[in-house]
Amino acid sequence: MSRFNLLRWLSRFAPSRATVTWRERLRAGAGALVGIAITGLVAHRWLGASSVPFLIAPMGASAVLLFGVPSSPLAQPWSIIGGNLVSATVGVTAALWIADPVTAAAVAVGVAICVMFTLRCVHPPSGAVALTAVLGGPAVHALGYGFVLAPVALQSFLLLGSALLWHAVNDHRYPHAARAPQAAARAEAAPAQSGFARADLEAVLRDRDELLDIDTDDLETILRDAEIRAYARSFGELTCADVMSSHVVSIAPSTTVEEARALLKQHDVKALPVVDAERRVKGIVTRADLADHGADRHPLRVALHALLPTLRPHADSVKVALLMSTHVRTVQVTTPIVELVRLYAGRGHHHVPVVDGERRLAGIVTQADLISGLYQQSRAAQRASVSPSVG
Repeated sequence: MSRFNLLRWLSRFAPSRATVTWRERLRAGAGALVGIAITGLVAHRWLGASSVPFLIAPMGASAVLLFGVPSSPLAQPWSIIGGNLVSATVGVTAALWIADPVTAAAVAVGVAICVMFTLRCVHPPSGAVALTAVLGGPAVHALGYGFVLAPVALQSFLLLGSALLWHAVNDHRYPHAARAPQAAARAEAAPAQSGFARADLEAVLRDRDELLDIDTDDLETILRDAEIRAYARSFGELTCADVMSSHVVSIAPSTTVEEARALLKQHDVKALPVVDAERRVKGIVTRADLADHGADRHPLRVALHALLPTLRPHADSVKVALLMSTHVRTVQVTTPIVELVRLYAGRGHHHVPVVDGERRLAGIVTQADLISGLYQQSRAAQRASVSPSVG
């Protein structure tokens, strides 16, 4: 082997570049710290001075998955609970039936992996749980199948509960649930929006015949986002200012529902940005918001209003500040069109307010504006490609 080939081979051991921000790294580390601390403290208090270990080593590996890569299929609740309980049971059984510890350890890990695959609860740290059941020493062997309940089940549930609480407090999606059946059915029934369909992706994964540490839905989303970005990049320097409607109808927070409905009908628009005196966006109201307002369907309130109608305020006199959506996604006039394409393609937006450098309302982009802008840019590019060069 030449020196060049040796260096190229050694270069394969270098880790790939991390794409996770430092904020996410610190959040993962802090979460693991909290999770292990809670698990250890509660288990120690629960078990007291018994011979049962209040923390087993596999919990550290589980913490890496639950807090470091919570989107992994290997880090989901059923994976940690099912994987650890299955592996503990298999490990204890192997230790009881096989006298040689090396053979028992090998059998425990091998069988545990097969059972975890069968039950769809593959969890890498569970292999260490099986080993602990075999090689944990006299204290673990004395527990017998009690090892499955304490410490394994107890600590697994405590660590999982800590992870659920940590991710909820940090507004981090966990468990990483699969798509709802209705959404999955619509995605399969709809024509592919890009160069591949969901069935193509699933066929490729079946052909690979190996477990990838990424959810199929996440993989599909990543690939489609990459295609959308590549598609939008073909439109060069097109920005939101090039496609937005600059003559946007806006309202103040003090505008009444009746006035807002009249403006929607008069200008034939579906949404009205709500701005303050300096034209800074404070919210947005849509036709759906105004249509739903006042439709009180609770039986007790309907009966009360029927008996005492004077107690009910006039619905149309309510200010839009009380019902507008305050979490409004805005974009800058200089925002590249690629960001808009991603918003509309994958996040369900229908109208996005555009603001200038001082955060004042400059326009709004609807789906029709976006499609029209992309179409005109595409036609211009086609004309440029077929026009004869002047020389």
